[in-house]
Amino acid sequence: MRPGPRRCSTCASRPIAMKDVPYCFVCWPTGPVTPPPCLRCGSADYFMSGLCARCHPHSPQGVDSCTDCYAWGATRTHKWRCKGCEHWHGHHPVGACPVCRRTVTLNAEEGVCRLCLRQRAYMRQLLGLEVDLVEATCDGHQLFLADLIHRNGTGRRFKRKPAGPPPPPIRPATHRQLVLFDLRRDLHAGLRKGFPPPPDPGLDAALSQITRTRAARYGWNKSLTERTQRGIRILLGTSDTPGAPIQASDVTVLAAIGIGAPTVIGVLSEAGMLDDDRTPTIEAWFDRRTADIPVRMREELRIWFDVMRHGSTTYPRRKPRAASTIYAQLDFALPALRVWAHQHESLREISREDFLAILPTSGTPRATLIGGVRSIFRVLKPRKVVFTDPTYRVGGAVHDKPLPRPVDVATLRSLIDSDDPVRAALAAILAFHGLRSGQLLRLHLTDLHDGRLHVDGRFVLLAPLVQRKLAAWLDYRNRRWPNTANPHLFIHYKTATHTGAARPWWICKKLGIPAQALRQDRILDEAIATGGDARRLTDLFGLSITQAARYTTAADHPGMANFEHSHG
Repeated sequence: MRPGPRRCSTCASRPIAMKDVPYCFVCWPTGPVTPPPCLRCGSADYFMSGLCARCHPHSPQGVDSCTDCYAWGATRTHKWRCKGCEHWHGHHPVGACPVCRRTVTLNAEEGVCRLCLRQRAYMRQLLGLEVDLVEATCDGHQLFLADLIHRNGTGRRFKRKPAGPPPPPIRPATHRQLVLFDLRRDLHAGLRKGFPPPPDPGLDAALSQITRTRAARYGWNKSLTERTQRGIRILLGTSDTPGAPIQASDVTVLAAIGIGAPTVIGVLSEAGMLDDDRTPTIEAWFDRRTADIPVRMREELRIWFDVMRHGSTTYPRRKPRAASTIYAQLDFALPALRVWAHQHESLREISREDFLAILPTSGTPRATLIGGVRSIFRVLKPRKVVFTDPTYRVGGAVHDKPLPRPVDVATLRSLIDSDDPVRAALAAILAFHGLRSGQLLRLHLTDLHDGRLHVDGRFVLLAPLVQRKLAAWLDYRNRRWPNTANPHLFIHYKTATHTGAARPWWICKKLGIPAQALRQDRILDEAIATGGDARRLTDLFGLSITQAARYTTAADHPGMANFEHSHG
């Protein structure tokens, strides 16, 4: 048996520094002395005889990660490579992997490293279908133990079960059978007596495979996957035209028997079997809001609505506007439109005197009415729908800007101490760090690490209480949706089935108060604590100078003395 390394005569625990010297570098008589780098690899982890613990044959370090594929279990015998990478090292070239960008040994056929190839094989075995290298490695690499992919002499390999014959390609029918009566289907009767089976087994098999693939991609549980498959079979069996695309209005009816429409619509849309005949929400909203306006005036408003929603590629060109802008501007203009509806039939008849007669004298009502009516006439006049713009050169529109108000301390404390983990986490982040609701919804799980949040290119050092609330939320999130593929930090039962972000209204619904109120409370508290330091407010909360001035003005208000005392 080869003897072990000689130990230091002083500490008797570390090896000697070099031959014929009975001391280690720590116990050196005039030391401690900084050991030199390893003569072989340059590492600072000096062991003895000029070598580090990885390079010296007598070091206690016997197992480590493979230098090429990071598999745990590599030893010094194969120069800290697993057996597979050691075989590659002598038979394949070295270069930069086009997938992971590492300079390692590459496969001669595809020019890819062994780690990326093992990840593709892992995803192929997990999903049961072929995936490309980019798709297989988009979420990172799954590490493994070294030398367990195949053991010599056992005659066993990890083989994927042979897949069955692929389902036939989906080719939706191009015709649709007409019906005499368009009747709503009684799905509860189908639950009692049974639904007819799908007339096309091939189409049913193809949609089932797409459902399973989508379920594996987004982390659906078994119950959701089975409900989605059941809903698709019901739609196929009750369709008037076998093989024709399913109408989205028929999918929404499945909610009556406990089958959610969003997952079914997602599968049908991916398969090209969806006929989306639903009326957009904004269209129904416009028809509902303008129902009491004369026909000609409504037709003119429809021109404005179409230009605002879809834009215009002909002169005068215009970009489409957000739905929130359309909602706001029509709501601002509706009081004037309803007054004019009793006196006129068309917007062409509206004069400057008619507009000034109903215009408020000042404040926010005046500003919003001018903005809403001006938006309509600035679209219609260049298109020669109306003759004049009654809002031309009408000014004096200044919005009332009330000072930000603090939130009641008892309300704030009850939100942070809530038993609901997501409510407590949201309230804690807003109350301590004043993030915007949009920033909260865009946060990913990877943006939270080392006690910091990475938000829009800056780092937010989290308070200890916020860290505890976020840890409780993440524990609940992992228990509630363990297989979800949604990368966002805050999700709910609907967004857990896909990768999109939640809507801003969800935060306000969870909190019970507007999220902006908690953000304003935090900024106002900072303004009072710093004596109205506008520069600090802009740096901490991303405010403009004008916005910061609003809070510094509020901090100097006499009524804020009680707020400062209650928050102190």
